[in-house]
Amino acid sequence: MSFLTPIEGFNKAVSITTTMGIIVDEETKVVVQGITGSQGKFHSKFMKDYGTDVVAGVTPKKGGIEVDGVLVYNTVERAREESSANTSIIFVPAPFAKDAAFEAIIAGMDPVVIITENIPVKDSSEIMRLAEIHDTTVIGPNTPGIISPGKTKVGIMPNHIFEEGDVGLVSRSGTLTYEIVNTMTRRGYGQSTAFGLGGDPIVGMDFIDSLKLYEKDQGTDAMIMIGEIGGSAEEQAARFIEENIKKPVIGYIAGRSAPKGKRMGHAGAIVSEGGTGTAESKINALENAGVPVAKTPSEIGDILDDIL
Repeated sequence: MSFLTPIEGFNKAVSITTTMGIIVDEETKVVVQGITGSQGKFHSKFMKDYGTDVVAGVTPKKGGIEVDGVLVYNTVERAREESSANTSIIFVPAPFAKDAAFEAIIAGMDPVVIITENIPVKDSSEIMRLAEIHDTTVIGPNTPGIISPGKTKVGIMPNHIFEEGDVGLVSRSGTLTYEIVNTMTRRGYGQSTAFGLGGDPIVGMDFIDSLKLYEKDQGTDAMIMIGEIGGSAEEQAARFIEENIKKPVIGYIAGRSAPKGKRMGHAGAIVSEGGTGTAESKINALENAGVPVAKTPSEIGDILDDIL
């Protein structure tokens, strides 16, 4: 079922589809690991303000205190037992993030959203290996999180730019996610779910994982894939789209003018001296798979007008 609602200050309506979001929805119950730190405390409040069911916090040796009405536990296992938490978001500093992620995975949290940046590559690879063993969905590290507008937010995104709708978005860049979502919303296109994969070389969810879920989701009519230079994830996704995806996909690649050997923003956003991981190679792969690639974030709205 869907209906239309206007956004104040704009003429076009936003299409709202009342279905479940992918990965997170109204049944998501969140435990915040690192809730007593400044970032954990700050973003827990904004998640609650959005309507997220933040049921517990975890900080070792601080069990029993409350942060903004949320009871803190010493362990994730205890938090799960007493609060029925099923999802973790991690704000733990990088040197301790692997232990925090291990604890969440072993305690049965799914998904595990890792906001922390600068986690050593070795630690990230060990996190992903344990997650694979336990069949746990990991988003991040170095991600802004995930939001199913109108349902729940497990992350650090600004609340006000999102609107419930039927366009799914997945991105390697947090700031570009915000810019493109804001443009979409102003043009009258809401989001079914939007999330960031994370900008590190090793992350959990990837483009292909995301495309599979959006393809199956009855509340998603189109997908936006925001990539950037470095690695080959976008080229792999292009091949998958060509062979498996029937819903329309729109692409955008950041870093068109990046020089070789220069890292641009994210640890994973680097074009090698051999020329791999370039914006050109990614754009060509997507366009060859039938995916229109916007040259600017604002052009995404024009393409949406054409395909929806």
